[in-house]
Amino acid sequence: MRLDDAQTDRAIGALVGAATGDALGAGYEFGSAPLDGAPAMFGGGLGGFAPGEWTDDTAQTYAIAEVAATGADLRDDIALSRIAGRFADWYAGSPPDVGIQTARVLSAAGRFPSAVQMREVADAVHAETGRSGGNGALMRTAPVALAHLGDQRAIVEAAMAVSALTHHDPVAGDASALWCLAIDHAIVHGEFPDLVGLVEHLPAPRHEFWREVVQDAEHQAPATFTPNGYVVSALQAAWAAIIQTPVSDPVRSADQPGSAHLVEALGAAIAIGDDTDTVASIAGALLGARWGEEAIPVRWREILHGWPGAKAQDLADLARSAVRERSSGAG
Repeated sequence: MRLDDAQTDRAIGALVGAATGDALGAGYEFGSAPLDGAPAMFGGGLGGFAPGEWTDDTAQTYAIAEVAATGADLRDDIALSRIAGRFADWYAGSPPDVGIQTARVLSAAGRFPSAVQMREVADAVHAETGRSGGNGALMRTAPVALAHLGDQRAIVEAAMAVSALTHHDPVAGDASALWCLAIDHAIVHGEFPDLVGLVEHLPAPRHEFWREVVQDAEHQAPATFTPNGYVVSALQAAWAAIIQTPVSDPVRSADQPGSAHLVEALGAAIAIGDDTDTVASIAGALLGARWGEEAIPVRWREILHGWPGAKAQDLADLARSAVRERSSGAG
């Protein structure tokens, strides 16, 4: 599909929005700082991050986006091995804050793993612990939507394949797929999706489970969804923050459409507490996909940075390349 300028801006917004939520929420993670009014991008948190520095959420997002930008089919083991390799490159730098599940897998997978090897390790970790449904796959999933924009079947398959590199539990793959479908819809149509309706694209045996999950998020207060290290509660927290924050500026300015809603919804996501950088990153991806990069305050975009020595413009370039390659039929 060919994207117009507004759709391209929204595709860029998905990646930059995810990084914005991540860097904004980092300073409040697990009570590192109290939220007093609107959130500020002051850094700190568990990893001692600089103001505007993204965490493991966006580092892994960046690794996937690099491969998506080449036009690769993210269901293919060659592409998945490239993603696994970039995860390993990032982890080799001893990042200051890594999720428990992801750290166990990347540590055991070694320095140069293939996709097959990383999946085998993820399966073994799950067999040992009985748990691999953390939010670590969902938080990085936005580039999958860009890689397969407009192709719902491919989005679901690719999201599940990328999730499975580190998270064996199918619920992590389901959540990643559902959120990618939402991002796809927002980019293509310029509106938030009927998330319950998108559940039909997931495996049929789990439809009722996910319908109830989404409906709970729409009808219960956002503060209900804490702790949110579990992928289901993380998705609910992000969706509740978005859908229950009023769009208070129906007549929006031409230069920053939707900015008020994006900022307020990110604040609502962080106010939930617990894993604030991840919930805000998940929310930021969909908010950016709906409102576009231009809705993200310049004061935040200007200081965004992180592994691998990148800035907001680099994320924008990767997003632009991913959708351009998709439009040209590459991959």
